[in-house]
Amino acid sequence: MIRNILFIILIAVVLIFVFQNMMAIEVKFLVWTLTVSRALILLITLAIGMVGGSLLTYPKRRQKARLKK
Repeated sequence: MIRNILFIILIAVVLIFVFQNMMAIEVKFLVWTLTVSRALILLITLAIGMVGGSLLTYPKRRQKARLKK
């Protein structure tokens, strides 16, 4: 329960931060150059971090599920 509340607060803070940083910026990666919204870059970075964290904990969650069976 507390974990869900903290997650909702974290998402709210991130969304406030993102919406206050809506200006367009130029992003360079290797040979590509893109002009995109800073908010979009922040949301993509957040999503990549969440997926990465989830993938790192996946083996432990899978092992716990096996032990319960």
